Amino acid sequence: MSTRTAELLMAVIMALASIALMYKSSELPIGWIAEEGPGGGAFPFWLSAVMLVCCLWTLFNWFKRATPQSRSDEPYFPGDAFVQFLIGAGSLGVMIGLIHFIGVYGAIPFLIIFYMRFVGDHSWGLTLLLAFGMPIIILLFFEKMLTITLPKGMTEQLFVDYVYDWMYTDWFAWLGSDD
Repeated sequence: MSTRTAELLMAVIMALASIALMYKSSELPIGWIAEEGPGGGAFPFWLSAVMLVCCLWTLFNWFKRATPQSRSDEPYFPGDAFVQFLIGAGSLGVMIGLIHFIGVYGAIPFLIIFYMRFVGDHSWGLTLLLAFGMPIIILLFFEKMLTITLPKGMTEQLFVDYVYDWMYTDWFAWLGSDD
């Protein structure tokens, strides 16, 4: 497949996805609701509308052959790029599959270890630091700061028994109180 064909294919697919998202989002109010703010479908609808405009602009440029990509007959995946794509997509697919069993916080270290150590050839020290540091940062950001619960799979009881106790204790109790 040439770069020109790939650009056309992606613009058409994304435009169709935009239309489908706009249709689905319009099942909820997409305008401003007095004394409440934007309706439940407003953000996805208007974001999809902007995405559709971008797709139409890409198609317009494609027909005019206005961009280097729209004129290119070079292969879209030169050399081993397709293999790299399969490695990336496959590893993400495995991580998503692992989320059901070991949760987000268990699946992320596997992905980071695979990518950093075996694809990126980074040192074990840096790999392990990020593989086990990032889930802690993500946990504190999503669950403590934003109060958004992420999937935990079979590790749910571990979080209930230990992690949440640690996370929701008063971290500054050691400072004492002035009462």
